[in-house]
Amino acid sequence: MTPHDVLIVGGGPAGSSCAWQLRRAGLAVAVWDRRAFPRDKICAGWITPPILDALDVDPGAYAAAGLTLQTINGFCISRLGDPAARIRYEHPVSYAIRRCEFDHYLLQRSGAQLHLGRPVEMLVREHGEWQLNGTIRARMLVGAGGHFCPVAQLLGAQLGAGEPIVAAQEAEFELTPAQNAQCRVAPDVPEIFFTRDLKGYGWVVRKGSYVNIGLGRQDNHRLGEHVAEFLTFLEQRGKLPAGLPAKFRGHPYLLYGAAPRPLLGEAALVIGDAAGLAYAKSGEGIRPAIESGLFAAQTIIDAAGDYSRARLAAYERRVLARFGPRHADRGLTGMLPEWIVDALAGRLLGNAWFARHVVVDRWFLHAQQAALSGDERWSATPTQKTTKNARVTKTKEASVSRISSSCAS
Repeated sequence: MTPHDVLIVGGGPAGSSCAWQLRRAGLAVAVWDRRAFPRDKICAGWITPPILDALDVDPGAYAAAGLTLQTINGFCISRLGDPAARIRYEHPVSYAIRRCEFDHYLLQRSGAQLHLGRPVEMLVREHGEWQLNGTIRARMLVGAGGHFCPVAQLLGAQLGAGEPIVAAQEAEFELTPAQNAQCRVAPDVPEIFFTRDLKGYGWVVRKGSYVNIGLGRQDNHRLGEHVAEFLTFLEQRGKLPAGLPAKFRGHPYLLYGAAPRPLLGEAALVIGDAAGLAYAKSGEGIRPAIESGLFAAQTIIDAAGDYSRARLAAYERRVLARFGPRHADRGLTGMLPEWIVDALAGRLLGNAWFARHVVVDRWFLHAQQAALSGDERWSATPTQKTTKNARVTKTKEASVSRISSSCAS
């Protein structure tokens, strides 16, 4: 069996970011994924500048390599059927990417030894080493395999057993020139539509000649019907041309704090969606995945070969310091009658100030949270940077916090 310092199960942004950081420190790293790359990944697919900063990715160089990087300068926010708030910024606040390209780029850049297109059939720990499929052995294991990660399960996660998942369905496809001309969603202004019952939201995101359409809900009952109704709504409103070749696929994941999964074990860490780290306010999972991967890498580097639970506990401290306590926040609307929430929601979501400073800046862009700096990667207690304006905004957002639990990862 081939020996390595670290074995990472899962080659998505969490696993590849962890591998990239470990390889820069000179460790021998293997990444194992059941899928061959490039591969399709269901995701609305937009990333913020802090993600690129944390990964030292230059957006100009990324685009120059022929990879999709659609500049986003604003958002259109509404509840289905209610007036919308259309907001714009004077600079790019995000970028729409195709996950099949982005994930492949990060994985190839990681410098790890790749083992792709093979499922995990046997994963055991013997004589102080992890062994996978009788092929690879390593002293340290990282679980980055998404919602159904075998490492998370091995460490005690009860996959699907009472976990309050968010379920999403989405489709991404290329528009013909004629369809592109008929699409009334601006390329640099994605549109987000919260559902009438506030249990999720749908979106339309342009990515060059591609478009991504999807809807996610906390309640997955009749999800297919909700998606079909959403697509009909978009066509009737002239947002999209009729008859698009949309083949929807689904996936589940956990919101941060909804059902805390184990973050670590003896010589093992769990990162990204495998750990249930998607932001509770938006469901966005790429940034938490990448940042948790960098936290895990630095914890492993600092451990200097001592992979005991006590030594690895610094990873959990980093996660809690960055993302907050791991418990579900009911918020004010969790304690208010539904008729009050319903009366407030449409008005607030269509309000330009609220849409910009709460929904977009705080829930989706996390503008109140600075990019992960080198000092924070190295510190076991990274800090939260909160301005006076951010504190004021947080107070005002409490009135509709239940709206936020949805799906944009």
